[in-house]
Amino acid sequence: MWAKVRNEMKKYVVQSWLILGVSLTSFAFAEPVVEQDITPLQRLINDAHPHDTILLEDQTYSGNVVIKKPLTLIGQPGTIIDAQGVGSAITIATNHVHIEQLMILNWGADQYELDSGVLLNDGVTEVTIFNNDLIGNGFGVRADNTHHIEISHNRIQGNANMFVLDRGDGIYLKRVDHAVMNGNVITDVRDGIYLESGKHSLVKNNQFSEQQYGIHYMYTEGDEAFNNISTNVDGGYALMNSKRINLHHNQVDNAATFGVLLNMTNDSDIHANRVNNIINANPKMPTGDEGKSMFIYGARDNRVYDNEFANSEIGIYMAMGGEGNQIFRNQFVNNQAQVKYVGDTKVEWSHNEQGNYWSGFIGWDRSGNGISEQPYQPSDHLDRLYWLYPEAHFLLKSPVASLLRWTQQQFQIMPEVGVVDSFPMMQPAENPNIGYAAELVDNPADIATNKRAVRSTFSSTKPLTLSKPLSQQRVFAPSSEKSLSK
Repeated sequence: MWAKVRNEMKKYVVQSWLILGVSLTSFAFAEPVVEQDITPLQRLINDAHPHDTILLEDQTYSGNVVIKKPLTLIGQPGTIIDAQGVGSAITIATNHVHIEQLMILNWGADQYELDSGVLLNDGVTEVTIFNNDLIGNGFGVRADNTHHIEISHNRIQGNANMFVLDRGDGIYLKRVDHAVMNGNVITDVRDGIYLESGKHSLVKNNQFSEQQYGIHYMYTEGDEAFNNISTNVDGGYALMNSKRINLHHNQVDNAATFGVLLNMTNDSDIHANRVNNIINANPKMPTGDEGKSMFIYGARDNRVYDNEFANSEIGIYMAMGGEGNQIFRNQFVNNQAQVKYVGDTKVEWSHNEQGNYWSGFIGWDRSGNGISEQPYQPSDHLDRLYWLYPEAHFLLKSPVASLLRWTQQQFQIMPEVGVVDSFPMMQPAENPNIGYAAELVDNPADIATNKRAVRSTFSSTKPLTLSKPLSQQRVFAPSSEKSLSK
């Protein structure tokens, strides 16, 4: 009996070793796992060490790439990243990344999927995007839920053949604090720069054209914008549901609906801006759709001063709770209607006995202090009649209307409602810095650039300033795939 048991045990042990041997042999000769669909540029990024600098060749790199380690990625004239119409061209998934001198093309147009030329994943910080050309349908640069990023001296161009609201924004930042956008040229997008629910952004020296709005603030706080230029846009600078915005020394020329919009925005300063030629060539209604140098709607406790509003259909249009603002030392020049106020109270547009300059106003200044002793009312009862009943427009040119206006001016009949400037200026204030402040430019060489009109050509800008010199970095050259210095 025991002999039979021993024989069975031997057979079991032999079979077990045979099975194990076959398994080990299969494992030993299994084919190695090969990564599929990795583009050449992605492989270079994967092979680099953290904090390397990768110097790209003068060639086209096709496909999408993801950066998951701190890197500096530098191209040269002719370095192209072509996303081939799908997804985001470059996705940054880690902190401390620098992207420079690349031409980024042809990323996807799916805004729901956040298709972008450069997409920053949530929480990614300390990123610099510098001196690149981005041409595509979706967002140029998109970031959410982060802080301390810089987007400077890039050229971002959307698709002019798309309906404007179907395009991506040039730069779209949502819940991003302490962002800097400096010296970018943005054209043919939806909004040039769209900022939502962030704080303390700085937007300076940018140029916007052929888009909805140049800068669009939504639910933001503590932001500043200066030395920006918007031309051939629907609206220049839209401040909506925001607070403590400092908008100064900017320009808007040739917009359709407004130069500056204050919509439900409070405690902000709008000063030293130049707004010119705001005319809606295709209004959708007989009144209320005119071009406005400034549109104030439901905004309070703001300060509007030292601006120039010129050659527009309406200088300032104010309605629906926009009465509680300080408006003084502005220049209203050659607007078809200097003011349009739809409200039922009397509103004073002066501060500390400083009013505004109104072209066409003839007052008298006996004291010689440059302030008229005669108050000025930029609109009267007849204007309000037309605003409420546009079909009565033909009456405004009648002899009876002219007589009523003359009588009101001669006897200084001030209405119980409407805008009144009790201290109108006899001459416009001398302020050579309206619309542009040269002393606020980082690089003096940028002064001439920012004074020129917006151009769609892509030219180089100032050289890169790295956090440490290249001699102290590990530089990775694709051509040799070896470290050049350590």
